[in-house]
Amino acid sequence: MDRTRYLLDRLTAWSPVLLLGGLAALTYWLDAQIQSPAGNRGGAPRHEPDMYIENFRAVSLGADGKPRQSISAKRAEHFGDDQTTELVEPRFELTEPGRPVLALTARHGKLSADRENATFRGDVHAVRDAPAGGAADGTPGGRFTLTTEELHVQTRQQRFTTDKAVTIEEPRGMIRGVGLEFDNLAKTAVLKGQVRGTMQPGPAPTPTP
Repeated sequence: MDRTRYLLDRLTAWSPVLLLGGLAALTYWLDAQIQSPAGNRGGAPRHEPDMYIENFRAVSLGADGKPRQSISAKRAEHFGDDQTTELVEPRFELTEPGRPVLALTARHGKLSADRENATFRGDVHAVRDAPAGGAADGTPGGRFTLTTEELHVQTRQQRFTTDKAVTIEEPRGMIRGVGLEFDNLAKTAVLKGQVRGTMQPGPAPTPTP
């Protein structure tokens, strides 16, 4: 298989994805990496990029052809030794029908070889906006904001975890803690320790006649 085509397929195989931009900036320095010094031949592969894309953007489509997830970055670097991809200024979005859009930004990110896991680092912000009256899936109305320094994402399951300090803000108030398990599909967030903050109680349920 042509090496250029193989590497491009590996980078864009993210469940499945369409590469939308930056192809003109695709640059290889494979020759420099392959022609390693004689003393390094036969040793472990070096963790160095074998390709990069400027203004990278990829979209995962549902069966109906509509976007379900997207990821973009100012720069994406692919590493041939472990098939991971490093991202500069990444933006990750979940756009499931009937659910409010969840957008995540950070200074850096990393995609696993199978594109099933991503790690975001540095000024990580996740924002979910729902209509004032709530979303069709039952998500409460208003803005939900999550801030931390590192966040691991299981892209298919839409689960977010971290062992770092976390701040969550929503219309009812703000809460802080250390360690988080957030399930976007189940609409649950669990802070693991050192929890503190102020939250207003929700409306009381309507009595059943």
